[in-house]
Amino acid sequence: MKTILSLAAAMLVFLSSHAQGFLRTAGTRIVNEKGDNVLLRGVGLGGWMLQEGYMLKVYRQGQQHKIRARMEELIGKERTDEFYEAWLANHTTRADIDAMKAWGFNSVRLPMHYRLYETEKGFTITDSLLAWCKANRMYLILDLHAAPGGQGNDLNIADRDGSQPSLWENEAHQQATVAFWRKVAARYKDEPWIAAYDIINEPNFGFEDPVNDKNGIKETKNEPLRRLMMEITKAIRETDQRHIVIIEGNGWGNNYNGVLPPWDSNMVLSFHKYWNYNNEQAISYMIRYRDQYNVPIWVGETGENSNVWFTNAIRLLESHNIGWAWWPLKKIGVSNPLEIPSNPDYQQVLAYWNEKSAPKPSAETAYRGVMALARATNFRNNVVHRDVLDAMLRQPSDPGTLPFKPNLIAPGAAIRAVDYDLGSNGYAYYDTDTANYRVSDPKHTGGNRGGAYRNDGVDIRSDDGLFITDIENGEWLQYTLNVRKQGKYTIRLEVAADSLPGKVSVETNGAVKAATVPVGQWQWVEVKEVPLKRGVQKLRVKAVSGGYKFREIRFEN
Repeated sequence: MKTILSLAAAMLVFLSSHAQGFLRTAGTRIVNEKGDNVLLRGVGLGGWMLQEGYMLKVYRQGQQHKIRARMEELIGKERTDEFYEAWLANHTTRADIDAMKAWGFNSVRLPMHYRLYETEKGFTITDSLLAWCKANRMYLILDLHAAPGGQGNDLNIADRDGSQPSLWENEAHQQATVAFWRKVAARYKDEPWIAAYDIINEPNFGFEDPVNDKNGIKETKNEPLRRLMMEITKAIRETDQRHIVIIEGNGWGNNYNGVLPPWDSNMVLSFHKYWNYNNEQAISYMIRYRDQYNVPIWVGETGENSNVWFTNAIRLLESHNIGWAWWPLKKIGVSNPLEIPSNPDYQQVLAYWNEKSAPKPSAETAYRGVMALARATNFRNNVVHRDVLDAMLRQPSDPGTLPFKPNLIAPGAAIRAVDYDLGSNGYAYYDTDTANYRVSDPKHTGGNRGGAYRNDGVDIRSDDGLFITDIENGEWLQYTLNVRKQGKYTIRLEVAADSLPGKVSVETNGAVKAATVPVGQWQWVEVKEVPLKRGVQKLRVKAVSGGYKFREIRFEN
């Protein structure tokens, strides 16, 4: 009996690993072995194999090799090696992939650094990730994020040394890139849960005019890019006929001039979408390519914006059957599903690296700080941002509200102002400046100006405890209350106005009552005789005239 059970368990594992078969293209769709449409909803593991400075709050010399060199200057080579081992071991684990599956994602994009694959280490890490994905029935996209020599003039994204020849200026680098993919394809050719090979991430190089168009946005021919991607595809097809090959245009993935038509029958065009409007015009050029060449399109990277932008982008893309991989899963900061918390010792390191006048921390301080940061990358130490996940996975189809906290209300209860409901702008809250559209309009750079706690348009700061700031006329916040005792309550609001008094109103059960916010530091204003019914109901706090800060709500008889 034990042997039979073991065989049955093994068969279940086999079936779960192979039930969907290899993904492939079918006209403009990505489909599974049965021909069912597969809409990839995924997240990129940015910062794991390849650190980009901004993810670590390093704003000067942000390439990984420079960060590593500066760390060695502080704590020595042996301890720096220890940090990077801890970073790779902690940053992404089975717990991350399990969580992604539970939240509702179906795919993972792995940004690969070619140097890790010069030894077996990169493959060992990838094998583990693939096993976690298979166990969760999630697709894995392999993405060459840092190619030999670096694929563009945006140095951080490819860990490029700008003083050395790039990928495009050195034949040996190009052949090493081809050899990399030949080796990857030979190893993973029989793995159906690998969805595709994303062969060069974000090329950004000016072939025709390297001085005035260094990132290749205006490139008209892109001949070196097309030629190398064709060579890579040929190398892959020597051993692997089944996996999708994903290509990207120049100019950070979006300039396909001269790159097309496609040269392979199982190919997907990727484009990256950041800081532009979420309207039909923003993606129309890729829709035209899709229809002209009868090939699927996919957004290999997008994100780094507000929840409003996330919801609208996903709604737009999915209305056109375009899958996506968000960027990134985690970093220091709130605009991701997971946040890596910083620590005071690491803040001293950052000050030294980012500010010319900051003192150099001691070796022990720096070591404590960077090792604490490496441990903080582990899922169990991350901050889960429910608001980001809700904006990505529920709100595109359901903009309505959910309580952010239980908010059980009886005399003496309190709610933090920042714990307003989950939901879209105009439903859970109303903010006048909700997202960053700087690519479409350089003047339109909204979002959470304080950068703390949540990722909506609502401005939240943390320098004096969590509070809402930059409140403008007409903005409001909604709170779902679960009232234990019916009655008329005095609602006290903790507020602070700067140079001009504000006016705030409280609305619930059809009653609207207002109070003035006088100029001064933190103080309490009262709104009396607010009727609350027993049970669940909505409370809205509205800025009749803004200009003040808001920290807490208290409920009293």
